[in-house]
Amino acid sequence: MLNPRPATVRSAPRFFRRSRLRAPAALAIRIGAALLLVGIALAGHWLDRGGLRDNVDGHVSFRDVIYFTMITVTTVGYGDIVPVTDRARMFDTFVVTPVRIFVWLIFLGTAYTFVLRNTWERWRMAAAQRRLNNHTIVCGFGATGAEAAAELVRRGCPPAEIVVVDEAEEPLEAALELGLATVHGDGTHNAVLEAAGIKRARALIIAPNRDDTAVLIALTARRLAPAVPVAVLVRAAENEDLARDAGARIIVNPVSFGGQLLAGSSMGAHISDYVSDLVTSHGRVALKERPVAGGEIGLHLRDIRPGQGLRLYRGERILGFWEDDAVLQAGDLVVEIVPQTARDGLA
Repeated sequence: MLNPRPATVRSAPRFFRRSRLRAPAALAIRIGAALLLVGIALAGHWLDRGGLRDNVDGHVSFRDVIYFTMITVTTVGYGDIVPVTDRARMFDTFVVTPVRIFVWLIFLGTAYTFVLRNTWERWRMAAAQRRLNNHTIVCGFGATGAEAAAELVRRGCPPAEIVVVDEAEEPLEAALELGLATVHGDGTHNAVLEAAGIKRARALIIAPNRDDTAVLIALTARRLAPAVPVAVLVRAAENEDLARDAGARIIVNPVSFGGQLLAGSSMGAHISDYVSDLVTSHGRVALKERPVAGGEIGLHLRDIRPGQGLRLYRGERILGFWEDDAVLQAGDLVVEIVPQTARDGLA
């Protein structure tokens, strides 16, 4: 039975970008550097205030030094306070002028980082979203989701064609390290799946930490893109029917699957080894699903080459290789076992 899902704060989905420093920290460092440089100029002017002349009242106070320092750092000055000694002029030449340059560079760099670059990044990510097509979405990047994405890459899927959706930033950091695209948000929300390009996706893999979340994501996906194949990870057997009713085509229960594999292995020492071959990229053989080829029409399922035909899908009908009427027709889908060297196009 599904457990009540805790309330979450709904937020707009966003692409997640890896950064060594968070924006507030980076901004604080820039402000601190600018203040330090201005402080150096201020201290030098105050210590050598005798080398300055105030053309207004002839007296240089601390407020005059603050004013002169800020005007000199940010502009070339107004001429109301001027350096009159060689030492004061050299200080302005070799200390204040570099300070002025560095302060302006800090200001310009900050404007670029927090305004121009962010604008550019938003535009670039929006363009990347529009280009998403025939990709795979992985909702939940825990141990299972990460392994699913890694297996897709091992099977030849380009990392850029895998989009990871997760609410936590740490898993998204790991996904970015693998070169995967990411969306930061709750996959149960329409806007998040739309940001991941659900309507143009090739498949959706749902592997969050909770079964209720998995079912809600499947329901959201079915509403937005009914034709997209959905594979769901559930941990409780009683939730498998709920996931199926939510629109999942493939339901994986690691507990029951592991138990079945262990039981099967007790009936033969090499069964689990062969099953591992079938479902992973590093075995000698692999499972492949593909449309029937034109030259195969009229052949029996067991006669196709180079693979070994196992099942034939014709609409809602499923035929096995042992059935006499498993003769290939146009539009059929074939599930076969092929050598790893011939596994191109693995689904």
